[in-house]
Amino acid sequence: QVQLVESGGGSVQAGGSLRLSCAVSGRTFSSCGLGWFRQAPGKEREFVAAISWSGVYTAYVDSLKGRFTVSRDNAKNTLYLQMNSLKPEDTAVYYCAGHYSDLDIASPRSFDYIYWGQGTQVTVSS
Repeated sequence: QVQLVESGGGSVQAGGSLRLSCAVSGRTFSSCGLGWFRQAPGKEREFVAAISWSGVYTAYVDSLKGRFTVSRDNAKNTLYLQMNSLKPEDTAVYYCAGHYSDLDIASPRSFDYIYWGQGTQVTVSS
């Protein structure tokens, strides 16, 4: 069983930064493709960013490119999301997710992911 635990969420003013972390346990981290998704109140869950198990490939939703950066530390079994220049519309619950595949891909598709964390709240005030 794979467990993912997010941390680092909180409240910040517009223009500020946060770094989310996702600790992964239960299976080989270095072969796990990982992603970040978010869900705002009253909206569907949406893709934010993803990184392949090698770390070579990344993917972002176009609207967040340049502000958000996904990374991973295989020595610490941890996934990160650095979020800069935050806006009120970034307010959401952020989830990390994982999948195992023979392909070294950064998947933006939620149905590729079978392991999910419980989420961490990010609130950006204007």
